Amino acid sequence: MSVSEKINSQGKTEDNKSDEMEMLLTGKDAPQLPVLSDLVEGKVIEIGSNSIYLDLGPAGTGIIYGRELFDGLGDLKDLKVGDILAANVIELENEDGYIELSFKEANYEKVWKELTRKMEEEEVISTKVLSANKGGLIVKINSIAGFLPVSQLSSKNYPRVEGGDKNKILTLLNQLVNKNLQVKIINLDKDEEKLVVSEKAVQVKEEEKLIKELKIGDKIEGEVSGIVDFGAFVKFKGLEGLVHISEMAWQLVEDPRQVIKIGQKIKAKIIGIDGPRISLSLKSLQEDPWKKAVKSYKVGQKVNGTVTKLNPFGAFVQLDSDIHGLVHLSKMTAEDGKAKELKVGEKYDFEILSIEPEEHRMGLALFSKEKKIKKADEKKDKKEKEAEESEEKPEKKKKEKKEDKKSKKNKDKDKEESAEVKEDKKAKSEEKKKK
Repeated sequence: MSVSEKINSQGKTEDNKSDEMEMLLTGKDAPQLPVLSDLVEGKVIEIGSNSIYLDLGPAGTGIIYGRELFDGLGDLKDLKVGDILAANVIELENEDGYIELSFKEANYEKVWKELTRKMEEEEVISTKVLSANKGGLIVKINSIAGFLPVSQLSSKNYPRVEGGDKNKILTLLNQLVNKNLQVKIINLDKDEEKLVVSEKAVQVKEEEKLIKELKIGDKIEGEVSGIVDFGAFVKFKGLEGLVHISEMAWQLVEDPRQVIKIGQKIKAKIIGIDGPRISLSLKSLQEDPWKKAVKSYKVGQKVNGTVTKLNPFGAFVQLDSDIHGLVHLSKMTAEDGKAKELKVGEKYDFEILSIEPEEHRMGLALFSKEKKIKKADEKKDKKEKEAEESEEKPEKKKKEKKEDKKSKKNKDKDKEESAEVKEDKKAKSEEKKKK
């Protein structure tokens, strides 16, 4: 065969192959080539340190690189050659000729469904704190970043800072970075990629069991964990209770920090349990000084006290280390009858108007000599009047008795005269008949 014939023969052969290939690609049995975002399945043929190769059949070989390998569910930890994986096409052909795939994209929906399940079932999840900001902590669950607000921290990790200094709060929150916390998912939104978790929600269940063992009246020993303007928090037996400022002492407390300090060991009494809230009292373990107040103080007594606080309705006055009273605004009248302006820290003389030991109340009035003299005079006049009335009574009774006697005598006389008149009339009548 000549060279030209050979060439023609080879040409026909190549043409036939090309025609056959075209028929394979365009025929009804031709393989469907993937397009971008398609979800494809393939068999694992090789697992590298930072990549996985998949046999996609007639479509070619697929490859999953780097971060696209992380599925957020941990499904790849036990992956082996021969396993079937599903992934999304993110590039039809890269520079190496492979179809580039993403396992992460394929499992996005699956991850959020799993998170939703965890929230609905109130599953307790262990997560590491990645970072902190002034509002809370950043964590990650199933590859999704989550937020743990300060308000959702357990009492153990809650940053109690006097005055709410945000910089001090952040310093305490940074101490939790890289630590593992037990949390529950309390809110999520896939469209906004929002995931909110709570450490307190885990604590609540544990606290419920511990609280069931408590009862009102129990005495506890604990440590002061935080102080605020309205009271102090105390940790005890894995729980935390609040001592309100009104339960710190029998006397008036202006600032809790003057009574107790953070870290101080104290004894308290449980006076209330309302769900997770436990109310404690320090003064319930002390003798009530108001029981002795009725022996030391009497209504009308003149006392000297120090003004400790002014209110729109009056002033609080400290009489001794335990007892205080209230001077109503209407009782702040000086000698001249004008309202007197009292000053905090100053001492004044007062008069006790009322004592209510059960209610721990004492009513006071600014002491006035003129008022005292006037009251004494009124009291004296009253006594003199009563004495006079007492002396007059026997004379009055004697006089009344005498008058009653005279009146009776006159009545008897009138009766006698009336009888005589009647007899006279009768006699005259009979004489007239005889005539």
